[in-house]
Amino acid sequence: MEDDGVRWCLAVAVAVAGAALACMMLKVADFLWWRPKRVAEHFARQGIRGPPYRFFIGCVREMVALMLEASAKPMIPQNSHNILPRVLSFYYQWKKTYGSTLLLWFGPTPRLTVADPELIREIFLSNSDAFERYESHPLVRQLEGEGLVSLRGEKWAHHRKVLAPTFYMENLKLLMPFIGKTVLDMVEKLTAVAAGEEVEIDVSEWFQTVTEDAITRTAFGRSYDDGKAVFRLQAQQMAFAAEAFRKVFIPGYRFLPTKKNKDSWKLEKEIKRSLERLIGLRRKRSDEDDEGKRHEGNAKDLLGLMIEASAGKQKASARLSASMTVRDIVEECKTFFFAGKQTTSNLLTWTTVLLAMHPEWQERARAEVLRVCGGSAQEFLSREHLAKLKTLGMILNETLRLYPPAVATIRRAKVDVELGGCRVPRGTELLIPIMAVHHDARLWGPDVAQFNPARFADGAARAATHPAAFIPFGLGARMCIGQNLALLEAKLTMAILLRRFAFRLAPSYVHAPTVLMLLYPQYGAPILFRPLPPPPSDDPNPNLSS
Repeated sequence: MEDDGVRWCLAVAVAVAGAALACMMLKVADFLWWRPKRVAEHFARQGIRGPPYRFFIGCVREMVALMLEASAKPMIPQNSHNILPRVLSFYYQWKKTYGSTLLLWFGPTPRLTVADPELIREIFLSNSDAFERYESHPLVRQLEGEGLVSLRGEKWAHHRKVLAPTFYMENLKLLMPFIGKTVLDMVEKLTAVAAGEEVEIDVSEWFQTVTEDAITRTAFGRSYDDGKAVFRLQAQQMAFAAEAFRKVFIPGYRFLPTKKNKDSWKLEKEIKRSLERLIGLRRKRSDEDDEGKRHEGNAKDLLGLMIEASAGKQKASARLSASMTVRDIVEECKTFFFAGKQTTSNLLTWTTVLLAMHPEWQERARAEVLRVCGGSAQEFLSREHLAKLKTLGMILNETLRLYPPAVATIRRAKVDVELGGCRVPRGTELLIPIMAVHHDARLWGPDVAQFNPARFADGAARAATHPAAFIPFGLGARMCIGQNLALLEAKLTMAILLRRFAFRLAPSYVHAPTVLMLLYPQYGAPILFRPLPPPPSDDPNPNLSS
């Protein structure tokens, strides 16, 4: 009897385990096969189709193949700005077959492309509560940090409120002399190397110095020298993230002790340790430099504001103040370092390339700089000077249109929602191809692939047929918090360069824009710089302006 009881218990246990295993397998099969099929049929009934779903990998293999094929050949002709077929080749090719609204599969996850500015405005503005930022690949998230870019809800709102004062124009004005000094130092070194002759510089690397200094100064104030070490570590980490960016996410894979994973873990620890040490040093300095000793002329840096928030010095509830932990500060620093540096250095690189390609606009911009600033020996241009550089502002906007740093962005439907008459199931990701919107002839006219800054003469909102057709920094509440800093830094840097140098493309330049998380020149950006004679001074007592 006892043996029968044991056998019966074992049989029940086996049956239960088998049922549980079968249930789990059914769920996996549903997630990897039946659910994608149901979603594809749901959209097909609404007239939306796309490349076929393949088990587990979706259409990633085809996407990567199209992008690799496109990136294997440089642009022809070399001054062509019709870069959409090269940079977003999968969208360009499939749009011809399925239309501008099509269904993609990133693994078993559906991604609906949305390139209509009116629907984009609905996603980011009028119905933004129905959508959220999607959760990026863990390695990408590790690089960009779990700061403002990835936070959601109340915590995101609090962090943005804490950090916002750093990017107010009045505060950035106080940072201008530091940014200007960095640019001038760079220019003086280039002038010495040139010795009156043309000198070749790869600006895609060269501008990293300017942006690193500006970002570390904005983030850490007087501690900026210590912050530079983090950039070197993040540059290594970016290589791992970029590789992961092209692959289907496999849950749990990042925890396997592969060589790449172990190298990535080591880098992450070093970055965290460097930032924690920096925060500790700055905390001590903040204790010594209390509120009573501060004066109004001091610029507010990110680290100082976050330390104040963590110590409860700001006017906020104790619960919210306590939420800005050391880990939070580390993550925000990582986010600002990565996003701030890459966005601004890319903008400077492509602006220089475009002005080298189009010397007539380079001359117009230089004439404006000399006219606005006069022949003064003064080099640190004031905010008032920069505000008057309308032509240069138009050039920067046209650069951001043709060569936006982020070529696409993604949102996720939090609930079942209707978008432009289409029923979008909860969990569907929405891919907004920023570059495709910026290169749409229906929005920008027949000269869409031409470099024509004059289209921004009446401002960005009126440059296209729809105000949401120009979104280099996003749209709505989650618009890039650092856009004022990026534009100010780019304008200041280009104004100083235009005063001191004429530049053209080096013979070795190969026009090959491509995507490595952000848009960048695949073979670098070698530019020939020729020093210009200094303009005659009309100011007998030049002085530096803030």
